[in-house]
Amino acid sequence: MTHTTSSRSAAPAVSTPSRRPRNLAATLGGWSARHRLLAVLVWIALVAGSVVLGAVTTENRPTQAQQGTGESAQALQILQDAGITSPATELVLVRSTGTTVDDPAFRGTVEATRSALKTTGVAGSPTDPYATGLLSRDRHSALVQLTMPGDAKTSGDRIQPILDAVRATAAGHPGFAIATLGDASIDHQFAESLGKDFHRAEWTAVPLALGILLVVFGALVAAVLPVLLALTAFLAASGLLAVVSRALPIDQNAGSLMLLIGLAVGVDYSLFYLRRERDERARGRDARTALLIAAETSGRSVLISGLTVMVAMAGLLLSGLLVFQGMAVATMLVVLIAMTGSVTVLPAVLSILGDRVDAGRVPFLGPRKLRPAGPGLDVLDRSAVQDGTGLPDDGHRGRFWNVVLRLSLRRPWVTAGLTVTALLLVASPALHLNAQKLALDQQFAPNTPLVQTYRQIQHDFPGSPAPAKVVLRAEDVSGSAVTTAVTAFTERAVAEGAAARRPQVRTHATAGIVEIDVPLPGSGDDPASRAAVDRLRHEVVPATLGRLPGAETAVGGQLAFSMDWDAQLRISTVLAVAFVLALSLIIMFVSFRSAVIAVTAVLLDLLSVGAAYGVMVGVFQDGWGSGHAGLFAAGAIEDWLPLFIFVVLFGLSMDYHVFVVSRIQEAYRGGLSTTDAVRHGIRATASTVTSAAIIMVAVFSVFAILSMQDFQQLGLGLAVAVLVDATVIRALLLPAVMAILGERNWGRSRTWSAPAAPGDPQRT
Repeated sequence: MTHTTSSRSAAPAVSTPSRRPRNLAATLGGWSARHRLLAVLVWIALVAGSVVLGAVTTENRPTQAQQGTGESAQALQILQDAGITSPATELVLVRSTGTTVDDPAFRGTVEATRSALKTTGVAGSPTDPYATGLLSRDRHSALVQLTMPGDAKTSGDRIQPILDAVRATAAGHPGFAIATLGDASIDHQFAESLGKDFHRAEWTAVPLALGILLVVFGALVAAVLPVLLALTAFLAASGLLAVVSRALPIDQNAGSLMLLIGLAVGVDYSLFYLRRERDERARGRDARTALLIAAETSGRSVLISGLTVMVAMAGLLLSGLLVFQGMAVATMLVVLIAMTGSVTVLPAVLSILGDRVDAGRVPFLGPRKLRPAGPGLDVLDRSAVQDGTGLPDDGHRGRFWNVVLRLSLRRPWVTAGLTVTALLLVASPALHLNAQKLALDQQFAPNTPLVQTYRQIQHDFPGSPAPAKVVLRAEDVSGSAVTTAVTAFTERAVAEGAAARRPQVRTHATAGIVEIDVPLPGSGDDPASRAAVDRLRHEVVPATLGRLPGAETAVGGQLAFSMDWDAQLRISTVLAVAFVLALSLIIMFVSFRSAVIAVTAVLLDLLSVGAAYGVMVGVFQDGWGSGHAGLFAAGAIEDWLPLFIFVVLFGLSMDYHVFVVSRIQEAYRGGLSTTDAVRHGIRATASTVTSAAIIMVAVFSVFAILSMQDFQQLGLGLAVAVLVDATVIRALLLPAVMAILGERNWGRSRTWSAPAAPGDPQRT
């Protein structure tokens, strides 16, 4: 039906005939509203059952071999299958700036430290640094070595007696600094930091979100509902994730990511739904109609947004890296549950509460009351178009959005050009992004005691890099054939420059395993070290150990692990990005029936992701504002973050795009020109999108001020992208681009696709 924008008659009384649901969201919302008690009970049962399942299920964490990939993971797996493990090792640094190691007081302090370590009962025989020669060149430091018998994976849980002994010894010897560093103390630091950070995030993000919602709605009940739904979704997802981990080992960081994403999307989805229902009630709708409108419009947007987030996260399943796959499953699970709750239990609760959802009003907070202005331009009321009635009175949305829209729509080419230029400038630092596995002194702030100890040991005892580890599995490792091959390997490795000195060989005859530690030339991560690993893999091993019939060989070690990870990550990034872009285009096309809308959405999302990358590189790699708000520059970006942030942001960015463009399309189908529809859609969703963005930015910012660098990078990257997406892109660039494209946005002639009321003919 072609529409002309003529003068409109006075709005008719607000009433909407009973209509059949138009989509899945409306069907789910209608069923929940009619069976509200059952819907609430089913949700409670789901959450309670999931929590109980999680409590009785032992979570399965990935082994080191499972976390890796390629040949280095194969080497770890061979050792793991043979039951060969290495105990956790610890170093205890004894240092004095005023006394040298030759002084009797220094010797006495070293002996006191060794004695205290022996009494803990959890440390192997501590070495004597005077016997091992572990004395610094400046003669002010000594290094005591020890091992911790038992499973190295649990050493961090058993190191406290050693930490206490070291602390007590240091207190009894003024003038000496005594500190530990090693496998167990590092694991302990990571576990402690993760626990504190997670607790801090919980107790900061949740009240913060609740406070913002209280300002948005001005009513306690309305503010509590979205947070309650998000938290119950997180609890249910956490319980189910423990069950899933029995089949797919899940990294311990998944829980923190679930809280981060679950709280953000859970609150956003509920906010979209609840805000639309409240707006319709304020305009004079009856309770049932307002709920149905919210279900058919905001509920549909929630389903599309949730599906897009899950599709984006599914791209990580193609990575071939277990860590990414676990993160993907965890995020998809919490989004699925939050999305389901938003279109099922939320309508049921709103049906039960009715206008009591505004209970607990806080004076001077919340939106101003909307003036009833006729049925508006929602898709349920064709009469609003047929009788020529105009837009609802959106003057309450504020003058700010009028000014913004005036800039965007009056000079769309100028607005689009300036905005894109500014975003590209912000994104430009990403051109020199340096992604790498962050070392210990990059993960924590420089003033962290463990980092200070790490740097002091590196300074006082500069040593060779971690060796490459060549693993050989054969039937008779004590036989002459294997012995001859191993000897040939060690000699050739040194001769061809693949080893800095003669490798060390350990034979496990019972297990049929030979371990060969190959000291690498170079610094351990420079071109010389990497070339040595490649030479071992492609030349030395095939020419010696590889010729043994029936033998299995693999080259592993710290550097080889990193090289294999990086190689797989490069492949994963290409696959995941292509998958996410393709599926996002398909989802947006199916949702809006417009290729132009789909392509525009993808391009705008790429701009917000690029801006996030640029800010991350500027702050954490180049040092912009380093030292402020607890942020510190590590000089690099954690290697898994660029891909993870891409898929998360691509999914989350669709939240606002779907919500806003759905409202624009709704108005366009109602008879407005594209420019008027854009103006209406932006103004009608402005306050909701702003509120949702503030909550997301607040939640992500909490993670940006945690202690560990990867969480800081993740939180800031997500916060910046959401802020840019909800303001610059949705308020300036989107309306400008849509105004430029005009009717080409829709790719077809105007049609009306709402179903007819019972007894009415279907119109097109």
